Amino acid sequence: MFGKILNITDSTVEVEINKQVQVVPNLMNLHVVFIDENTKILGEIRTVLESTIQVDLKGQFIGEKFIAGTIIKPSLSSTLRVINEEELNILLGSDNAFSIYIGKSPIYPNKNIYCNINDLFSNHLSIFGNSGSGKSCSVSRIIQNVFLNKNFLTYNANLFFFDAYGEYKNAFKSLSEINPNYQYKFLTTNPVDTTDGKLIIPIYLLSIDDIALLLQATDHQQITIIERMYKLVRIFSRNDDNAKKLKNHLIAKAIMNVLFSNQSATAKKSDIFSIIASCSTEEFNLKAELQGIGYTRIFSECFGIDRNGEFGESVLLNEYLNKYIDDSLENSIKIPDQAYFTLNDLSNALNFTLIGEGFQENSTIQDAAIILKVRLNSLINSSNSEFFNATEYNNLETYISNLIMNNNKRSQIINVNLEGVDDNLAKVIVKILSKMLFDFAKSRTDRASIPFHLFIEEAHRYVVKDNDVFLLGYNIFERIAKEGRKYGVILDLVSQRPVEISDTVVSQMSNFLILKMTHPKDLEYIEKMLPNISGDVIDKLNSLQPGTLVAFGNAFKIPLLIKMDMPDPTPYSSNCDIINRWRG
Repeated sequence: MFGKILNITDSTVEVEINKQVQVVPNLMNLHVVFIDENTKILGEIRTVLESTIQVDLKGQFIGEKFIAGTIIKPSLSSTLRVINEEELNILLGSDNAFSIYIGKSPIYPNKNIYCNINDLFSNHLSIFGNSGSGKSCSVSRIIQNVFLNKNFLTYNANLFFFDAYGEYKNAFKSLSEINPNYQYKFLTTNPVDTTDGKLIIPIYLLSIDDIALLLQATDHQQITIIERMYKLVRIFSRNDDNAKKLKNHLIAKAIMNVLFSNQSATAKKSDIFSIIASCSTEEFNLKAELQGIGYTRIFSECFGIDRNGEFGESVLLNEYLNKYIDDSLENSIKIPDQAYFTLNDLSNALNFTLIGEGFQENSTIQDAAIILKVRLNSLINSSNSEFFNATEYNNLETYISNLIMNNNKRSQIINVNLEGVDDNLAKVIVKILSKMLFDFAKSRTDRASIPFHLFIEEAHRYVVKDNDVFLLGYNIFERIAKEGRKYGVILDLVSQRPVEISDTVVSQMSNFLILKMTHPKDLEYIEKMLPNISGDVIDKLNSLQPGTLVAFGNAFKIPLLIKMDMPDPTPYSSNCDIINRWRG
């Protein structure tokens, strides 16, 4: 079938077709082997002309192993034949206890494709494809295959799905039917079924960085305010004598600063009453009693203005305020490592922050603070506040344990449904939970002993280059992409627009499952971001059928065309049935 070799370049070989021998009907994408003495070099037929074929070189067989790369080239005297069964099994993988079935080969009838579980799941993975190309079905099928593998029980898997549309619930809800020890947990902002869990992210477990993201901070002045607020809310969470003394100190000092300002008495009174309105205690409120020598005044009565434009009770006020001012308090009070507080407590701490010395007189900081205050109050007064108000304290380890547990058993799949959340808040939720899991994994003494897989649907919404690096010094997804594998935190990105994903994250991906893609910018981006990808792979992406993908990376010997099986059950990802919906 194959004649003499006509031309050899760095990566391709042109071969004559011997028409005197029966030719294999479908030569395109067929794998062939060049044999030169003891050397066997793999090629893939890329172009078929009337009398010649063009073969792309893929690598070399050495014994029972395949080494990708084209350092060694065939010679003009090499012979060429179609790949045999043994060699094909090396490329397509084999069914064993540590492998996972991926799909079928559309090139070789009745041949299944497998890959090593470690090679696929210990590396970051990207699943890209146009809308309707079969991304959700492909992801569902692969995960179903993991749990259907009776030779490898995955009791300790932790697969977190950040599900933008609630698609995966139907695909995984019957997980326990495969094995009663397998559990699926569905967390949502809007529980409907009795098995649905309510998504709660305790505000007290959030870090300064997390709160900055939640309040959409945009500059470093706001970070300064958040740091101060975060310190105070943890101190106030104790509600002991020291916390009460600190509150009174802050109020007294703020009022004293106003009293000694250059404002008119009327303006001072207005500012002081504003302070009391936002921050009050038993000792500082409009009805608090101030004891003079032989008489008592109510706090609000101390601000009568005499004919000289001064407060008539200024001496009594100064004496009262000085009793509570203690500059040593703030540095002497130990900030608790574990503090329970709510959104309302955080708002209260923000009010105390804003009356602090250095904040009141700085108009720029005041403007930045007002934005934070408005956003925090908007969150408190919205239904979204339910996501952050936990009723009792749990540390991070207990919280993550509770996320995983379901019906007194550990869940292998935890589906976080974000369908009812607006994009900005959904991004914050995904970032915060991802950071919590990453911080938890980093804290393990036995590194990477508890792996977490973060499947992020519609990744182009969340895994993007935004203000985080400027504001916080890092982006959590970029950090996980670069450091996560060593701690067992693996990103699995699902997206129809890879060009919108952070290029730092994409550059760290080790495995790719790419379904049909037609947008020129996405194709160009994939080609530029992945220098090892060949032009023939890019060419294939335009013409793939739904459910067919190109797989390449660490888990695959060479780029492979794979026809995926339909998942059973399927995710909620089908198109609207217009005929039945329109029909009367």
